[in-house]
Amino acid sequence: MKTIRQKLIIPTIAIALVSVTACKDGSKNEPAAPMSNEMYQEPMDDKDDMSMSDNQDAKAEAILKDYFNLKDALVGDDNDKAKEMGATLANTLGSFDASSYSDSEQQDLKDIMEDAVEHAEHISESDIAHQREHFKVLSKDVIDMVAITGTEMKLYEQFCPMYDGGTAWLSTKEEVRNPYYGSPMLKCGKVQREIN
Repeated sequence: MKTIRQKLIIPTIAIALVSVTACKDGSKNEPAAPMSNEMYQEPMDDKDDMSMSDNQDAKAEAILKDYFNLKDALVGDDNDKAKEMGATLANTLGSFDASSYSDSEQQDLKDIMEDAVEHAEHISESDIAHQREHFKVLSKDVIDMVAITGTEMKLYEQFCPMYDGGTAWLSTKEEVRNPYYGSPMLKCGKVQREIN
């Protein structure tokens, strides 16, 4: 019986050490790769951003502003503020008008916005652990949105290797502040790529 326990304990300890090491190693900022349009696998270039109207840019920037307020509430472990910011973001996402984009972009943005609104609404009604689960999918939606709309802001796509098999989010700062773990593992993660 003792040898079976030893056989189970040793791999468990090894996995725990690898996880901790992954996070510690991941906290180093590595050179960021340029953002690509993940849907079409083409690099985004500045002339695509320049073709955006000021109105389109303002709509996307308003969503990003509310997204970052929500992210900061989760970083600060503030469940009530995250609920408030989730409701605000749901409204901003719901009022996004994609009519000035191409037909295919409109359909993609419609799908992204519908999914993002649902997750933002869940965040507005949930405890912090559940908020973070929904923030994972919401972050993917916002990253997909930026691949279509572009942004004038300098953003950092950051990545935590430990949360739910690995999870990304956007930040305006290069310094990692993890919204998935908050204060217990505030600096867990790395910059995956730089946008703009």
